[in-house]
Amino acid sequence: MINNSLNIGIQGIQDGMQGMEGAARKIARGGADGPRGTAEGGNSMIEPIIDLKLYKRSVEASAQVVKTADETLGTLLDLKA
Repeated sequence: MINNSLNIGIQGIQDGMQGMEGAARKIARGGADGPRGTAEGGNSMIEPIIDLKLYKRSVEASAQVVKTADETLGTLLDLKA
């Protein structure tokens, strides 16, 4: 059960980091997604900035899952010893 929690937390971190990279690329391009740097409208920078923040929170939450699973495993090992 703890191993599963660790795996879920690690996968969440990896997914969040990939999302952050994609949002950062859009921000670096100035929000341009179309061919030859054409922007998708006047608010093209807002969405990638919001996405970056959301992915950051996702990574933080997943890191907390990993931390909690690690602490639980440590407690179980202490009890066993």
